[in-house]
Amino acid sequence: MSELITKRSRKSGLPPGTLVHIGRKKAGKTKITVLDYDETNFQEKEIEKIDECIQFRDRPTVTWINVDSVHQPEVLENIGKCFAFHTLVLEDILDTDQRPKIEDYNEYLYIVLKMLYYNEKMSEITTEQISLIVGPNYVISFQEGIEGDVFTHLRELIRNDKSRIRKMGADYLAYSLIDAIVDNYFTILEKIGDNIELLEEKLVENPTTNVMHEIHMLKREMIFLRKAVWPLREVISGMERGHALIQDSTRIFLRDVYDHTIQVIDTVEIYRDMVSGMLDLYLSSISNRLNAVMKVLTIITTIFMPLTFIAGIYGMNFKYMPELEWRLGYPVILIVMLAISVMMLFFFRKKKWL
Repeated sequence: MSELITKRSRKSGLPPGTLVHIGRKKAGKTKITVLDYDETNFQEKEIEKIDECIQFRDRPTVTWINVDSVHQPEVLENIGKCFAFHTLVLEDILDTDQRPKIEDYNEYLYIVLKMLYYNEKMSEITTEQISLIVGPNYVISFQEGIEGDVFTHLRELIRNDKSRIRKMGADYLAYSLIDAIVDNYFTILEKIGDNIELLEEKLVENPTTNVMHEIHMLKREMIFLRKAVWPLREVISGMERGHALIQDSTRIFLRDVYDHTIQVIDTVEIYRDMVSGMLDLYLSSISNRLNAVMKVLTIITTIFMPLTFIAGIYGMNFKYMPELEWRLGYPVILIVMLAISVMMLFFFRKKKWL
């Protein structure tokens, strides 16, 4: 968090629309790939110069331009000039800590989403910001890194000339990208659900401090996940409400994605409640264990109180104590002490204090 604030401070005093990258800097140069298609034609290529994008701007075909690794402001500036994008849009693309949102610029829609990954080695969720610009016949997606994405299946569908997406417009392509991101949320939630089940077993069997640490980490992940998912319903609802770029045939599919988003949000809320309940269960278990220990110590102390009293009397060493000269005094006192201990143990057990 402090690193993010430090990077944001670099923009202090700069005018709105100044292109400054905020976020984790990725290795490697920017990679731009283009998929241009209609029902009968298909073209896929990787371009080196931004000027090559101009030829796709006014084509009647649907064009998907994907930009990987958006840490170079000059590349974003050139793309903005080619498609006449507002400088505030380019500024938001470079700010990779944006909240999911949708903005209407009349000629195009600007959409911010969060793509989530699950790190198996670290058992944690990582995020990557996805920015979409949806135009009349194009969709431009901007990704933070080049480690891969969740759009592999979508690319395969586009390459297939018999798929539905080849017959639809750019609005359906935007829907397909959002749908792929939302579907991946279910995969993340499934892994989190497995972690919650394992953590519950550990909590019941042996609630150690390590389990407490895992619960806190899981709680932070749920807060992080909620922050990434909760605003998404506003984004989809904004697309569905009506815009000249969104066709009526696509709104049906957007309603389906909206339903999936609500399911994801409900699941996140359920998991949050479960994690909070696990935290309460851990604290209750620790309290119960402490109470059990204190109970045993209290019983031991109570048993030794009369024994200490008897030992204290005969430890005063007065000269005229009748039992001091008695030959059987020592074993009799031991027997009395033992009898008192047994009677007290029997009494505790009868009261179910043991």
